[in-house]
Amino acid sequence: MPQGNLALINTNWFYGAPGEWESVWGAGGQWSASTPGLSGLSVRAELSDGVKLNGVALEGEATAWGKGSESPTQIEFADGKTGSIIVNEEGIYGLRVWDSQSDDILNFGEIDTYDYNPDWVVVGRFIPIEGGKAVGVAHLKDEGNAREKTIPGDIVFSHDGVEYTIAAFVEGRALMLVFSDATSGAETYSVGRFLLCAPSPDGSITLDFNRAFLPPCAFSYNFNCPIPPEQNRFPFKVEAGEKNVLAKTGELLH
Repeated sequence: MPQGNLALINTNWFYGAPGEWESVWGAGGQWSASTPGLSGLSVRAELSDGVKLNGVALEGEATAWGKGSESPTQIEFADGKTGSIIVNEEGIYGLRVWDSQSDDILNFGEIDTYDYNPDWVVVGRFIPIEGGKAVGVAHLKDEGNAREKTIPGDIVFSHDGVEYTIAAFVEGRALMLVFSDATSGAETYSVGRFLLCAPSPDGSITLDFNRAFLPPCAFSYNFNCPIPPEQNRFPFKVEAGEKNVLAKTGELLH
């Protein structure tokens, strides 16, 4: 995929003031933060830079709109790479550069998985929290600083007679559980895995760990994935779902 997880080769954040132009590795032209209140980045280029916005070659200066705008700008570069603009929780905008011929794509072999195991379809309880609850979540590249995420309620389930209370964050119309377990770093990806789930009207919630999937950072070092909060670090093995991304040689891709 032109902008699939394996294609991401750079994420560049713009902490400077508008007009502080930067060259971005993998991208053409120069880029800077935009005027406050505009959901995007400023870009300037000559025709020889090969930057296209919405299919039109750029000569001069323009605003490239981010994903939060009504019409995000389609960004292309001369060598077949593409770009997209994202924003973080602090309101800082970043340029992502994608390469459909990245080293990770060329070296990719397969996603290793466990065989399906019905024992890992676990039914728990969802306990709503009025107004939600803030949970601090660290990310790989945030040097230990935690970002607050709001959870709508607790999830309670039992394993081998022990009750666990875990946190899952809102992800679209579902909840996303970020977890690690006793296989992490040994049999499965070291940072942990993700699982989508949704409570039923009766308050039950099904955790089908066979559907556990790898975070984006398992595919590219240029993603900044969340680290499982302490209550989501299970002392037991979850031998279900995706395990690791493998290269064509059979070794770990990362």
